[in-house]
Amino acid sequence: MKCFYQKIASALLFLLAGTMALAQSFSYKNLSVELQSLQKQLVPDRRVAILDVELKDTLQKQIVLSGETDLPEAKDHIVSFLNAKKVLFVDSFRVLPDPDLLGVKTWALGTLSVLNLRAQPGDATELVSQAVMGTPMKVLDCKNGWYRVQTPDHYIGWTDSGIQLLTATEMNRWKESNRYVFNRMSGYAYVSPDKNSDVVTDLILDNLFEAEAEVRGFLKIMIPDGRIAYVRKTECLSWKEWIGRKPDVQSVITVARKMMGSPYLWGGASSKEADCSGFVKLVYFSQGIILARDASQQVRSGEKIDFSNRENLRPGDLLFFGRSIQRVTHVGIYLENGDFIHSSGRVQISSINPEDPKYNPKRNLVEVRRIIDLQPDTEEIVRVKDHPWYSNL
Repeated sequence: MKCFYQKIASALLFLLAGTMALAQSFSYKNLSVELQSLQKQLVPDRRVAILDVELKDTLQKQIVLSGETDLPEAKDHIVSFLNAKKVLFVDSFRVLPDPDLLGVKTWALGTLSVLNLRAQPGDATELVSQAVMGTPMKVLDCKNGWYRVQTPDHYIGWTDSGIQLLTATEMNRWKESNRYVFNRMSGYAYVSPDKNSDVVTDLILDNLFEAEAEVRGFLKIMIPDGRIAYVRKTECLSWKEWIGRKPDVQSVITVARKMMGSPYLWGGASSKEADCSGFVKLVYFSQGIILARDASQQVRSGEKIDFSNRENLRPGDLLFFGRSIQRVTHVGIYLENGDFIHSSGRVQISSINPEDPKYNPKRNLVEVRRIIDLQPDTEEIVRVKDHPWYSNL
């Protein structure tokens, strides 16, 4: 008899477990829409933050929370949400940087004149942006020799070369070092203080490196990966000189014009090749101002200007084009008399004046923003000297 009751109890427990599993499964189906909505609230722009959440219903009738984020608070929100729903789950969620893969080297510096950042870990994937030599980056993840990094404008991409991994201590030492920035559109660093000697690396505008000494008009520099080279001192600005300058409209225009004819490259953000927003970004970075990466992000920056009267526009203003403010697809820099300079096919000058032959009726001006006279104090506009990745504040 005792054995009989034990069998009944076991059967009831099995039935109860099955009922709970069905209830759990039913709830699981209804969670997806709510979780998607929560993800959009926590990370509205996936270009600058990571939050991927997945619930898996295993054969053992267990729900597994998997995915990843670089925002610990985002995971806390997800877990609280599931707990509030009384969802029983196994936590397999990753918070980046992943110490199991990266150890303590969760920082990096760019070591090439320009390095490519891709949407996924693979040479055939989309080019989303670029970073130049000396750009400080957070290292978030590693996969098959590719590193997922985040640049100072918070943009995220994958690269398989051109970075030197560093610890936080090593990064702090670099921020205190004697640094110089390359102040020409292009040039070279040599194996000796002689322009006829072999080239160590090419250099482009805004490359950043340490200087160890001055030899016969050349700076003896150390590239972030440890290579030693020599570059003409007259082609460089000291870190203090660069960050100490007041951003100047005429300098913005001068740098922009020096890129005339440079080819357009989707994802490009260097003086070699650039897309429209990359062009704007690098021109302003030459003045020590960090802008957001894409035009749809840059349009949230700066002072809103009434462009119904063209007389309100000033040189250096950012002109945004698209269907609407919510659907910005292009950006350029205003010059004067209706002219603006932008990267479209190549860096060129066009006009917003319908009577000008350079006018393109397909370009719909939807917003104008002013950057140069502002004291940057938002996430979209930051001075290099105030950015904690570049300086120990």
